[in-house]
Amino acid sequence: SPLDESHATGLLEYPQYTRPPAYRGWPVSEVLLSGNHAQIAKWRREQAILRTLKRRPELLDKANLSFEERQLVSRLEKSNLPGESKGK
Repeated sequence: SPLDESHATGLLEYPQYTRPPAYRGWPVSEVLLSGNHAQIAKWRREQAILRTLKRRPELLDKANLSFEERQLVSRLEKSNLPGESKGK
């Protein structure tokens, strides 16, 4: 939706998948296959935060994050985040 676009949220977009449930050997998250829309929305938001932290962490300073999301960022910053190539 337009409200999820990076220019509206201040975060990079979450990964987007389509069928089949695995692509090039990479499985799609079970959450996305579950049909639980609330859990899917939460997963997408967390993935957008993670992707932003990996690629453009300076954007998080101005992002509209909840207290829980700020805690998530703090935990992720303390953990060893695996690298992600810029093209994904």
